[in-house]
Amino acid sequence: MLVSGVVAVSIRRRRPAVAAAHVLALTPWVVLGSALHVLYVVEALPAPLAPFGGSPTVYLTTGTLAGGAWLAADSVVADGERVPVVVAATGALLVVPAVAAAVATGVSGAGASWSAAAVLASAPIAAIVWRTLGRIEPRIAVTGGVGALAVYGHALDGVSTAIGVTQLGFGERSPLSRVILDLGGVPSVPVLGTGWPFLLVKLAVASAVVSLFVPYVREEPAEGLLLLGFVAAVGLGPAAHNLLLFTVTA
Repeated sequence: MLVSGVVAVSIRRRRPAVAAAHVLALTPWVVLGSALHVLYVVEALPAPLAPFGGSPTVYLTTGTLAGGAWLAADSVVADGERVPVVVAATGALLVVPAVAAAVATGVSGAGASWSAAAVLASAPIAAIVWRTLGRIEPRIAVTGGVGALAVYGHALDGVSTAIGVTQLGFGERSPLSRVILDLGGVPSVPVLGTGWPFLLVKLAVASAVVSLFVPYVREEPAEGLLLLGFVAAVGLGPAAHNLLLFTVTA
């Protein structure tokens, strides 16, 4: 907690440059948080580290690590344009052993197959939604890759959650999500089963939020992109958690 406070204060004082590239560079760190929580769930974290992988502590843990890496890169790297590369590369270097450790606990063939299906199905869905948004509101282009990542992250969360519940028998912890997923009289569709309304809700909410962020990003790019990055993380984090959890436990 103390370390997190120190990092937050240091970032506030230093005020590193913030552009879309910096926010996108945090993507591996979001995945790292998901991997750490999966390790916690399958009890594969060493005892001293286990408390840092539980929910909601894992969000603080990952945020502190990512913030520290960003501060370090901003302080050491002379070329400011290379800071996002360093931040992303550092996160990726930590993600690889975390995912490898999770996979080492065992792999479910069915879970891995459905996880791959979720990734493949989400890409065209997100692309169609993003292109449609651009036609309806051309100014949404100002959100750039961060806006697109928000849409994709929530599409992947919607698809993976629907697959997990209807195809793999997983439960959903969020009460509101359970209400949507438990709707009666919903016809089944390929891959998503009866969970497709959940995907539609996720896409609608994500699209609305990204659209609402357009004026904010135009007027306050740094703050707007950071908050939109948080919106993306709220979708991408649970999605990555779903995919890895299905792969090792389904």
